[in-house]
Amino acid sequence: MSWLILILAGLFEVAWAVGLKYTEGFTRLLPSLWTIGSMIVSLGLLGLAMKTLPLGTAYAVWVGVGAVGTVILGVVLFQEPVNTIRVISVILILAGLIGLKLGTTG
Repeated sequence: MSWLILILAGLFEVAWAVGLKYTEGFTRLLPSLWTIGSMIVSLGLLGLAMKTLPLGTAYAVWVGVGAVGTVILGVVLFQEPVNTIRVISVILILAGLIGLKLGTTG
């Protein structure tokens, strides 16, 4: 269950990272509220996952899920560039996340 909570925390990290782009420096109310709410939920879920998962693993997976999700949504929503180096980098992050999962009990 902790892993599911951790992945959900990472998805909320993606939500706040993307939301941050829409806040335009926290000058837009609704995107700002969404972003702040997503930050709170993301950190709260991360804290719950850390009750049973190791600190380093939980934090690295949280950041990794957020990074991969944010890169993907950056490409989809904001037409950010896709090139070989970026794709390989995302694959390496995913490999690291899988390795952390396989190397951790809990």
